Amino acid sequence: MAQHDDNVVWHDHPVTREAREQQHGHQGVVLWFTGLSGSGKSTVAGALEQALHRIGVSTYLLDGDNVRHGLCRDLGFSDDDRKENIRRVGEVAKLMVDAGLVVLTAFISPHRAERQMVRDLLGEGQFVEVFVDTPLDVCEARDPKGLYKRRAPVNYAISPALTACMKRQTSQKSSWMVNNWLQN
Repeated sequence: MAQHDDNVVWHDHPVTREAREQQHGHQGVVLWFTGLSGSGKSTVAGALEQALHRIGVSTYLLDGDNVRHGLCRDLGFSDDDRKENIRRVGEVAKLMVDAGLVVLTAFISPHRAERQMVRDLLGEGQFVEVFVDTPLDVCEARDPKGLYKRRAPVNYAISPALTACMKRQTSQKSSWMVNNWLQN
């Protein structure tokens, strides 16, 4: 990967993140939904985005599969490519937070170091990790991409701000729980 070039300089703009947040009526933040494949990350994040949109919150949902159709289409699934995928998403999320948006992301992202890399890109309090905790047998039964038939699942190292326990609640209840946490 190319190193920083001294000819590339950050340009501050007259409209600040704070001004954008004031216009939106809320702060920009990243809600990083993580969990096993088939856990319901995209479903919970999508339900929360709908709920936030209904109350006038400016949002954008970055979904793992969707970004691989464009921004990350040149990446495979090696460890280096997965790390680069998360780095790119983190940089895009950072720009969206600067625009004053509530950014919801849905990525497997099993490695703590990669989530920490994104957390470190953002300012204090701008990264909220939400672990979508779904039992492995439920994920295996769903297996929308056939991943569990091809290989063993990854063990997670987590330290989330919130855990959405999909064994005991629906995606709607999980999104309500995250929304309630955001409001308080």
